[in-house]
Amino acid sequence: MSSSVRLFRDQRYDELKGQCIEHGRLFEDSEFPASDESLFYTRAPPRKVEWKRPKELCEDPRLFVNGISSHDLHQGILGNCWFVAACSCLALQEALWQKVIPDFKEQEWDPKKTEKYAGIFRFRFWCFGEWTEVVVDDLLPTVDGKLIYCHSNVKNEFWTALLEKAYAKLAGSYEALDGGSAADAIVDFTGAVAESVDLIKGKYQETISEQMKLFEDLLKVHKRGGLISCSITASSGRANETETAMGLVIGHAYSVTAVRKLRLGERLILSFKAEKLFMIRLRNPWGKREWNGAWSDNSQEWKKVSSSERKRLGLTIENDGEFWMTFEDWCKNFTDVDICRIVNTSYFSIHKTWEKKMMQGAWTKNSEPLLNRSGGCFDNRETFLQNPQYIFDVKKTEDKVLVSLQQEDRRRYKKEGKGESIPIGFEILKVEDNRSYRLHKLTVQERVATSMYINTRTVFLKRVLKQGRYVLIPTTYHPGIITKFILRLFTDVPSKLRELKADKPKMTCWSLLCGYPRRVTQIKIHSAEGLQNQDRSGGADPYVLIKCENQQVRSTVQRDTTSAVFDTQVIFYRKNIDSPVIIQVWNSNVLCDQFLGQALLAASPSDPREEQTLQLRGRGSREAAEVPGRITVKVFSSDDLVAL
Repeated sequence: MSSSVRLFRDQRYDELKGQCIEHGRLFEDSEFPASDESLFYTRAPPRKVEWKRPKELCEDPRLFVNGISSHDLHQGILGNCWFVAACSCLALQEALWQKVIPDFKEQEWDPKKTEKYAGIFRFRFWCFGEWTEVVVDDLLPTVDGKLIYCHSNVKNEFWTALLEKAYAKLAGSYEALDGGSAADAIVDFTGAVAESVDLIKGKYQETISEQMKLFEDLLKVHKRGGLISCSITASSGRANETETAMGLVIGHAYSVTAVRKLRLGERLILSFKAEKLFMIRLRNPWGKREWNGAWSDNSQEWKKVSSSERKRLGLTIENDGEFWMTFEDWCKNFTDVDICRIVNTSYFSIHKTWEKKMMQGAWTKNSEPLLNRSGGCFDNRETFLQNPQYIFDVKKTEDKVLVSLQQEDRRRYKKEGKGESIPIGFEILKVEDNRSYRLHKLTVQERVATSMYINTRTVFLKRVLKQGRYVLIPTTYHPGIITKFILRLFTDVPSKLRELKADKPKMTCWSLLCGYPRRVTQIKIHSAEGLQNQDRSGGADPYVLIKCENQQVRSTVQRDTTSAVFDTQVIFYRKNIDSPVIIQVWNSNVLCDQFLGQALLAASPSDPREEQTLQLRGRGSREAAEVPGRITVKVFSSDDLVAL
């Protein structure tokens, strides 16, 4: 057993199986008994349910028959098409399903060694940041000798029914799976990063350029082992489970089983304007009822495609629930898509490798503001900064950042009527380049990214950020809500993501000897202008150096300009409040940098907090001779170390 796998309910598969074989009995799971309490928590079954083992349902039960396929699954009476769609996606990727169904060959029935069969199976799910092993017996709910929930289209294949049972055990009951998100199930199967896209809000239905960007993104995700599902949201006049005129079911999760560019032969160029068609293949978890528009199974369009090309695409002319559409039709007919990216963190890959950091956290309540960690979203200005805060660095000039915030799975609270996900989201703020303590007031910081706030389990954001230091603040929408979360950050180079826990510098024994800060000062250097020319082209390569006591922070160099925008932020905890803060402007040279001028700041709490422009002077006191150039700054100071 790998040390990285957690055991659900502390049940050990090998031990339980060994005990059953030793005593010649089949496993019965006391943690998820074959009774109505494992089926329902609000309603009684419509007919009497009998729990039967696979051997009672067929002659030659198997885990898999002819391997695993997205065609294996059929939904049953539960409203969990989202789970079945996720399983269809999973079946497409061997490396992924073998994590969910570990040692599948060892778990398979062996008709030659029936004495080794113990009626016990194990599955693994990625639960809240760690792989979790769930053990189940093989007693399955039936009515009239037929499986009532998820089942295979082959009578003696049982991987789908057993996987669903393990997932129901994790959720608390089968009924807890009634209604859900395919993206959540895919994340539980893979540890993927889930992104939800609203095709209407994103104007993908009408803007061709946006369609093409999305198609290329989905093509890349699919090629790299990601999983995709889609659905049509119910609206006024369009109820769930009803069918559109084009044969699509509203409120129903479809799995995307292929994303392709269809090449058209020479003969077809006269019939079509483009040489390539952008195509997408979907599967209905019901295993029937398909799209009946252009490029549907029996449409005229396929007659223009060669038989070899049809074979390459895997086209089958039968009502098996799988069908092709053009990407344009897909964008126009569906409203929502869940994209689950398998983010590559391997150093031995030919594809882009991401640096990953994951943090586990919680929103907790406390009446003491400095200890409260449930302050609500940005609209709650008084309490917003009373949330957990995480700091990270962007080291490159620009870096694409992926952020995933996931709250704990609340399905197990459905019995108490608290199973709905809480609206969550997050803010990203560009902060001082040397900040290492919690934010207490927003002054010079820049709000650079806001996720959507939505009551889904996962919120995702992609953003390109400039070089600098950032604070990421995950929040619930309303203040005072208690729950756990995991935060994942992916960057091109290591980000050093860590939680900010301390409010101010720690008082230690050395503080008595060396002194303790008496004042906190924030400075934002916005720009410099009118600097002296330093090269033949009439420009300079300036940067600023901010000095305070024995600390200094340097900005990035701005190339070939005498009027530079820096937007550099710094914060200092000052012991000697009579010593000025020095802001120097330098010109970057290959051999030796050149001093251009400086400004001295007393930075006292009584100083004006508005933006001010200061004349640069030579080295020395505040009365040193003026030199060409001015800097524009904002300064905030307080003798309360937790005021900023």
